[in-house]
Amino acid sequence: MSPNKGLIKLSKNRITYNRTSKRKKLNCSRKKAFQITKSFIPILEWLPNYRVKEWLISDIISGISTGLVATLQGLAYALLVAVPVGYGLYSAFFPILTYFFLGTSRHISVGPFPVVSLMVGSVVLSMAPDENFLLVSSNTTGLNKTLIDTESRDAQRVLIASTVTFLVGIIQLVLGALQIGFIVRYLADPLVGGFTTAAAFQVFVSQLKIVLNVSTKNYNGILSIIYTLIEIFERIGTTNIADLVAGLLTIVVCMAVKEINDRFKHKIPIPIPIEVIVTIVATGISYGADLEKKYNAGIVKNIPRGFLPPVPPVVSMFSQMAAAAFSIAVVAYAIAVSVGKVYATKYDYAIDGNQEFIAFGISNVFSGAFSCFVATTALSRTAVQESTGGKTQVAGLISAGIVMIAIVALGKLLEPLQKSVLAAVVIANLKGMFMQVCDVPRLWRQNKVDAMIWVFTCVASIILGLDLGLLAGLVFGLLTVVVRVQFPSWGGLGNVPGTDLYRNVKEYKNVVEPQGVKILQFSSPIFYANIDGLKSSLKSTVGFDAVRVYNKRLKALRKIQKLIKKGKLKATKNGIISDSGVANEAFEPDEDPEESEDLEIPTREIEIQVDWNSELPVKVNVPKVPIHSLIFDFGAVSFLDVVAVRSIRTIVKEFERIDVRVYFASHQDSIVTKLEQCAFFDDNIRKDIFFLTVHDAVLHIKSQIMYKDIQDPIFEKISLMQESKEPIEFTETSRPEDELDVQEEAMRRLAS
Repeated sequence: MSPNKGLIKLSKNRITYNRTSKRKKLNCSRKKAFQITKSFIPILEWLPNYRVKEWLISDIISGISTGLVATLQGLAYALLVAVPVGYGLYSAFFPILTYFFLGTSRHISVGPFPVVSLMVGSVVLSMAPDENFLLVSSNTTGLNKTLIDTESRDAQRVLIASTVTFLVGIIQLVLGALQIGFIVRYLADPLVGGFTTAAAFQVFVSQLKIVLNVSTKNYNGILSIIYTLIEIFERIGTTNIADLVAGLLTIVVCMAVKEINDRFKHKIPIPIPIEVIVTIVATGISYGADLEKKYNAGIVKNIPRGFLPPVPPVVSMFSQMAAAAFSIAVVAYAIAVSVGKVYATKYDYAIDGNQEFIAFGISNVFSGAFSCFVATTALSRTAVQESTGGKTQVAGLISAGIVMIAIVALGKLLEPLQKSVLAAVVIANLKGMFMQVCDVPRLWRQNKVDAMIWVFTCVASIILGLDLGLLAGLVFGLLTVVVRVQFPSWGGLGNVPGTDLYRNVKEYKNVVEPQGVKILQFSSPIFYANIDGLKSSLKSTVGFDAVRVYNKRLKALRKIQKLIKKGKLKATKNGIISDSGVANEAFEPDEDPEESEDLEIPTREIEIQVDWNSELPVKVNVPKVPIHSLIFDFGAVSFLDVVAVRSIRTIVKEFERIDVRVYFASHQDSIVTKLEQCAFFDDNIRKDIFFLTVHDAVLHIKSQIMYKDIQDPIFEKISLMQESKEPIEFTETSRPEDELDVQEEAMRRLAS
């Protein structure tokens, strides 16, 4: 074969290889693009795997049952938003359409929820109160009568509700795009429990006046619920008996049948749709008995038939409702994700928190254009969808079809329905939220702080309103975390005999502290706010203040030095002794104020052997130091800040200069990294004082003591600030030769 043929063959191979690699890259990019598309449109993930034969019948049955409940709840929850009830049907229909394609939960039923509806209603009532739509008319007697232009008022309120919904959707979209799904973690279970219970109370009061058919002012803001209750009781004499009886009967029947559904849910294949049955019966009675004309009962009257054209939001209102819209966006998301996670765990699949933000954001933007109010999920409606066999969001789509039938064909039939029946249905569905009060005693037994968060959030939400109450509860919850970190638990540790375990000496009876060693466990990150707590816990553990000990020792040494100069004390190898028969002037009042010493001030050294644990020849009260080692157990310390590193470095130096060695144990690697970044280590403070466990540190200390080649361990070298550069002169007295040698050596060192 010629060389040219070989080159041609090689070139063909290269071309083939390049084409193959390009195809692989193209295939990889296609797969990656499809994966990204599926993450944004989850229906592409689960719909191809839909088991038609196994799931379709169950989804149809579930969808019909859920659709009937959603229809009724949509009408009822519209009362909370203070808009005509027909718009509740739109809110039960449109959000499902977009969530079907974009949501990651297979079981939640998307639509209105009483807490969120009430929050939207508070914005609506604050921006469009009845006082803005008053009309003055004259009657035949010549007296002026004030009326409300209900048509203009309702149109404005619908516009405000849809604008709030649109803004909530934008906020949720932004939070989802920024991957801020973690924000819901700050809404702890006790906080959510207290908030939803307060919201249930707010809902109850708002629906109570409808059940009684008592007209009151629309209060909003701080103490609004108190003012509403006062006015209801002031006007309770005007109660409409027909509405009251219908409402009470509805509440009793609904709650009784719901209890039967709960107790016999294993025997009843499909929960009894009592709300639907009661609504049909109540509508028939109201129509047949003509309750509006005979008893002046409040009825639904007008339900728009068909769909309204899309309406753009009023952007100029955004600034007035931005704060409330943010609260609504977070609460609506938190409720939906919390419920979704319950069923995702039960059926072993995962939901994407950030994708849920995007799904609800798009749903609210879309439904806001069609005169809807904010959508999330309702606990009772979701329970119906799951318990009736719903497997996927196909059940949600079918329920939307049932609501659509009500919008297009059945709305006219529901016009004679009493509003008190709808209000009673809302109240009957609050039972689960009110029962959360029973959690407070259990929380108090388990964790008093969580119980306090629950109670504080509940009371704040009732008094301040839902938006301010939620903010107050969130701030209070964060403050409890700060307080617990600022004042953490700590304790001295002792060894469990025969093991390498160390436990708190105050909590366990049989633990033993190693001789001459104190072990401090500090259970918190250490930062600027709790560094004083670390210092105070250290003093309590060791039993003395290292700075005070050092200053007292310096003071005693100064007095000893003066007496040595006067010849009234002698420095020997056995310590400091006084001459017999000579008045000891060292025992003078200890009245000199203590001076704080700077660690970095250079000193001249004098080597004097002093037994600090025995009686000194000078009257200076030097605290006893019964330990030679200190161990910090940093197993629960997750991070340090710059202030903490500096303070710990100071603590190490303070103890080192009174001959107490400091060690660190059970630390995380990030702690050492932070210490390195903050220049913690130097020639004196090295990494050999760090140990993996407390027991390793204790064994090291014991080995050091066992093999330590020193003289009597009670003697120390003390750095002493010399006030005079002149050498110390001693009085000539007769003394043994060994004492002379010692004193000459001391003088020679002082003079150098």
